[in-house]
Amino acid sequence: MEVNITIKENLKIRAFYLFFIITSIQTGAGIMGAPKYIFLESGHDSWIAVLIAFIYMVIIAFAMIIILNQYETADLYGIQVDLFGMWIGKILGSLFIIHLGASLFSILITYIAVVQIFIFPTFPTYTMSLILLSLIIYSVLGGIRVIVGIVFIFFLLIQFLLFLLLFPAMRMDFLHFLPLFNASPVELLKGARSTSYSLMGFEILLLLFPFIQNKKNIKLPVILGVSWSAFILFLVTFIAIGYYSPNQLGNLDWSVLGLFKTVSFSFIERFDYIVVASWMLVILPNMILLMWGMTYGVKRLYGIPQKKTLYIASSIFFILSFLFQDSKLISITVTIIGKVGFWVVFIYPLILLPLVIIKKRWRKHKGDIQND
Repeated sequence: MEVNITIKENLKIRAFYLFFIITSIQTGAGIMGAPKYIFLESGHDSWIAVLIAFIYMVIIAFAMIIILNQYETADLYGIQVDLFGMWIGKILGSLFIIHLGASLFSILITYIAVVQIFIFPTFPTYTMSLILLSLIIYSVLGGIRVIVGIVFIFFLLIQFLLFLLLFPAMRMDFLHFLPLFNASPVELLKGARSTSYSLMGFEILLLLFPFIQNKKNIKLPVILGVSWSAFILFLVTFIAIGYYSPNQLGNLDWSVLGLFKTVSFSFIERFDYIVVASWMLVILPNMILLMWGMTYGVKRLYGIPQKKTLYIASSIFFILSFLFQDSKLISITVTIIGKVGFWVVFIYPLILLPLVIIKKRWRKHKGDIQND
């Protein structure tokens, strides 16, 4: 397996689109209930925990960029093979593929549960699963440029949801934030860690790097992308703390969706129904990008065509969705994926970084000796 790969020009994308890709893949199912879990760890100082998570996320983003810049056109799968050899590299690559698949499946079952809770309690799981997976298959079959186009369009379409947050923001009680800085450093760090599931996804950069035309310009869109995602999480967490009482926020599983219940117009009585339906535009880019990362990884590591992997993986997810209909089981699954994802996304790049730099310096030193 080649470490550096050659991508055809008609498959490449501009670095500019990384902003939309990263923001779209980070803002998904996790953010619907994130304020509750951050609040349980950090209390009314949860907004500070989000800022800490943002700073750490920027550090990880820079670490990823430095790792990728040590190679010409390598992705994570090739980098791992280069560092650890073929067998260990493929095992680590396979684990990363499983991570992507688990993240996709958690989003799938979470959104189905939300639809059944908020809109149609008797809506069949298999119907919703089939609809979502069909849209994912159709999009991934179009290739990376079609996927990026969908991500870009959907990003523009769902921004109206941010303006709707003005309604609950106007009803905030700022006494809920007092006393300030009451949480201990340990509690703040725990709160920052609890954001991991909501902010996972930007590891897709490690796979998209070979597809970028102007690789030298990836820093700005990547940093802006993670900043916008962190801003949205900070905004909904801040509003949720001010809007809900401590007892309410600590017990609401979908606190962000609950904020939209305050939105009302003369022609629509339950606007939260519209929000839940519109949220499909939020989670679809997540799942499409994750599915592409899975199928691309299987092709890179084992030479299996992406189309074949796409159909097999979709069938597996469809069958598994029948087994994950209990809300407690879904909650446990999401918690486990969030904890594992924390190590994959926020710790593993810091382990890779020194290894990649040492390997590059060793190669340079070896080359200098051979030239002498």
